[in-house]
Amino acid sequence: MSAEKRPHLLYVAWGYPPSRGAGVYRALATANAFVRHGWDVTVLTASREVFEYQTGTDTELEKNVDPRVNVVRVPFSWIRGEPDLSKWSRGRVASNLLWTYLRAQKDRISFPEPVYGGWKSALLSATDEVHRNHPVDLVIGTANPNVDFIPGWHLYKKAGVPYVMDYRDTWHLDVYQDKRLGSVRSRSARAERRLLAHAAEAWFVNAPIRDWHEREYAPRASNYHVVANAFEEEFADQFRGMKPASVDPFDSGLVFGYLGTIYGPMPLRESLNGWRLAREKSELVRASRLIIRGRLGHYSEPDPKVLSLLDEYRDVGVTYEGPVSKTEVAAVYKTFDALLLILGRSKYVTSGKVFEYAATGLPIASLHHPETAATTVLEGRQDWFALSEVSAESACEVFLQTADRAASMTEDDYAKNQKWAAHLSREKQLLPRIQHLRSLIGKDSGS
Repeated sequence: MSAEKRPHLLYVAWGYPPSRGAGVYRALATANAFVRHGWDVTVLTASREVFEYQTGTDTELEKNVDPRVNVVRVPFSWIRGEPDLSKWSRGRVASNLLWTYLRAQKDRISFPEPVYGGWKSALLSATDEVHRNHPVDLVIGTANPNVDFIPGWHLYKKAGVPYVMDYRDTWHLDVYQDKRLGSVRSRSARAERRLLAHAAEAWFVNAPIRDWHEREYAPRASNYHVVANAFEEEFADQFRGMKPASVDPFDSGLVFGYLGTIYGPMPLRESLNGWRLAREKSELVRASRLIIRGRLGHYSEPDPKVLSLLDEYRDVGVTYEGPVSKTEVAAVYKTFDALLLILGRSKYVTSGKVFEYAATGLPIASLHHPETAATTVLEGRQDWFALSEVSAESACEVFLQTADRAASMTEDDYAKNQKWAAHLSREKQLLPRIQHLRSLIGKDSGS
């Protein structure tokens, strides 16, 4: 295929490497997938300083960005705080509280979204420059923040460029309370309705979230699709031929591991109380450890309340061992004998890690309410043990069942679980959409 016929995707993702936010993995994988299938890809994302000073970075993750991806960093001023006081205006120095209030109001005027609305102007300037230098054939915005959808709308109005809205999160649905956020007549609700009405496609991470949006905003034809979070083939390959630990688990104990971000209404205390009970009932569990890896909260510093809670269980073998670079996730999973899936109750919450968990082949203890959307992802998998209810007693039973199974796993058992998980790969999720969008814009298929 000639270079002129390669379609050009503009991909808008506020959080992109070196960000270490939860949504960065979907953004990274999506941009890479389009490049692999014959597209030119330009990514608009926030400046590095935002992640370095505010949310934390994973610099190793940048090594996974396909070198063919053109990354354009758009200046973003974070309202939470500018660490360099020399950059503060006189008005901010005089009253940071008043300045923050006025800045928040100004941001909402630009776009009806707190904190991020003020990014719209810089985003559109960058969008126009990219389109001027290399005409864009398709725009995908992944949210949140929802201002990421605006470049698509802008080029659609200006040049008829089709756009896709990728809902990594939700805009007007409270996924834990199962209720609409704000009025249907609010400015932001009207903006969402208008954007969805003209989008070539809208992607949602699971069927319940898609169905909610279908009820609230009737789709145009059949342009609402589930594009689930998934695991990368390269990740799964690292677990092929995995063998049980050579040590005797009844002698040295097992390692139960949680890897992910801990935030929101997760049943962490019930899970840890269940662990304490299980140690009282089982010599195997009593000899075992429970290790928490990942971020505690959304910001650079760990949430002190979560740290304090974990510290209460140090006497029963619970330890927190810090965040993990995406490039080291597979190696960390290999140090675990069983995985803990702890999530807040919601029929809309799937999580991203459930797909990686499934790909490892390890036994999984689901320590979340049965209603949670992750349940539908794991149904039918062997070596999956789920709560009947959220309580310490139910968690105790799950720990006991998972421990017994982890102690007897064979290489064939791991292989069967890995084979079962094949349908959850990133390629299976994205390829149908990439192929359809290629045909939509009328470029040669090429790949």
